[in-house]
Amino acid sequence: MVSGKFEALVNAVVEMKFNETADLTRAVMDGGATVVDILNQALVPALDRVGVLFRDGEYFLPDVLMCVKAYDNSYALLDPKLKEGRYESRGKVMLGTVEGDIHEIGKNILAALLQGNGFEVFNIGANVKAETFLEKAREVQPHVIGMSALLTTTMPAMKEVIDIFSKEGIRNNFKFIVGGAPLNQVFAGEIGADGYGEDAQSGVELVKRLMA
Repeated sequence: MVSGKFEALVNAVVEMKFNETADLTRAVMDGGATVVDILNQALVPALDRVGVLFRDGEYFLPDVLMCVKAYDNSYALLDPKLKEGRYESRGKVMLGTVEGDIHEIGKNILAALLQGNGFEVFNIGANVKAETFLEKAREVQPHVIGMSALLTTTMPAMKEVIDIFSKEGIRNNFKFIVGGAPLNQVFAGEIGADGYGEDAQSGVELVKRLMA
């Protein structure tokens, strides 16, 4: 149940009113709300609603992108205070699109949803080499590594990433998840991934299960 003082901000995110979310965020901050309260009682519920609307076919990709933009405009005001260490992360997730693939929309939506659900997200971009996944993982030590691919021709690169971690003897230090239009659970199992997310919302639920 969303508190009344946060309802306008929640609605602004869900209704794609990205020009209003920054002002609404400032208003609730000026009213004494902490950044953690704003995140947990406004932004997380808002993105949960957006995820359900997308899952149920009421919202489409352009709608979700507009909601994410509205969310980002609010989160930008919270981020500096969250980084001061007063907010306890639910875990670290690193996301990247594999080498040869430049598609990022689905990955970026997942990043926003995870962030909104209290995870610390490291988005390392698109067209990422297996060696870069390894380097960044050693640097940030994520609990979960998510790989995205939209092209069938780049799907083998996902196995290359997992293989390089296996070769280095650190495969079991991380949970690997995969997602993208041409993928399925069978493919995820074949390459040794720990899970497959059909869409951004199911990706969030998958990360939660793996972190439980």
